[in-house]
This record gives sequence, C-alpha cells and structure tokens, in this order.
Amino acid sequence: MNVLWRTILVLFRARRRHRRGDTLAYDDIGRIRLTTLPTDIDLLRHMNNGRYLSLFDLGRWDFTTRTGLSDVFRDNGWYAVVANETISFRRSLQLWQRFELETRWLGYDDRALFLEHRAIVGSEIAARAVIRARILRRGGGSVTHDELFSAMGISGGFPEVPAWVHDWAAAASLPSTRQSAPRDWQDTPRRG
Repeated sequence: MNVLWRTILVLFRARRRHRRGDTLAYDDIGRIRLTTLPTDIDLLRHMNNGRYLSLFDLGRWDFTTRTGLSDVFRDNGWYAVVANETISFRRSLQLWQRFELETRWLGYDDRALFLEHRAIVGSEIAARAVIRARILRRGGGSVTHDELFSAMGISGGFPEVPAWVHDWAAAASLPSTRQSAPRDWQDTPRRG
C-alpha cells in the first residue's frame, strides 16, 4: 500500500510541474527525491532489494508525465509494460536516508525501449537498473517505433544502446507468448 500512496503523490507532483511548464525533453534526465521509509527496509535494516524496482517505477511515472509521454499514451490508447529488468547494487540505502532517483531513456532495439534508473546518494551511484519496456495497444498488439516516435514528435529516434544491453536483453528474454515456454529445467544441471 505504501508504494501506491507514493505513486499517487509522484503523479500529482509531476502533473503539477508539467502544467507549470517544468517539463522534460525526451533526452533529459528526470530527477525526484525520495527517502528510505520503514516500509522499505528488510531485517538487515537497509532497503530491501525488491523495493528498489518498485521505487524506480516512481521515476518512470514522473518521467513519462513530465515529458508528455503519458499524454501520448492516453491519447492513443497505448501503455508500457516491462519486458526485462536488471539491477546492480553498489551501496545500501539506510533507513531515513534521502536519495535522488534519476531516470533517462537509453535507446531502443527492434521491439522495445530501454531506460536507466539510478539511485544517487551525494554524487555517488548506490544502485542502477536497466529496464526494457514494450509499448502495447489497449486493443491488442504492439506499437511500432515509427508510430511511437511520430506521436512523440521525435525524428531520428533515440540513441543506439550499448552492445552489452542488447546482449543482456537477448540472454534474459523468454519466448514470445505465441511460443511454448515449458517449465522444465533442462538447461540447468541437476545435482543428486
């Protein structure tokens, strides 16, 4: 429930900032300030590793609202879903610690867009996540990059993502929903 209230607060603030002209370009870096709350910590008294990705959603809500992308989605009946995500931790966030959440677009591949999130303490990265998101139609099917970029008013698209991001996305992907994805652990050696 805690993240739901934070989401509503972030959306309210982002919409207010957008209305007041505090907007972001698609190639800008979105920044919001957050605090590690008691509901974010685990038994080791630092932020639970699973909570980071939930809080990084807040950065995407702020970013899509302030860039106007949420309006593009609403007007066209589109929405984004996370297809892959990976996170790396460098430093723990402690109870009541304030940090800045940075969000930016990395680029795209043939089917999805890539975003990066960073939890920043002072001038140091505490954690970083890379997200691969697909844009879908409410009526079914995917939105092409040409449609998306045209609706966003972008010519030339986003920059090319680093090669390791393509490699990660290919290695981490599951088969399409139109293909079989058996639950067998055939690719993992078993020990007696």
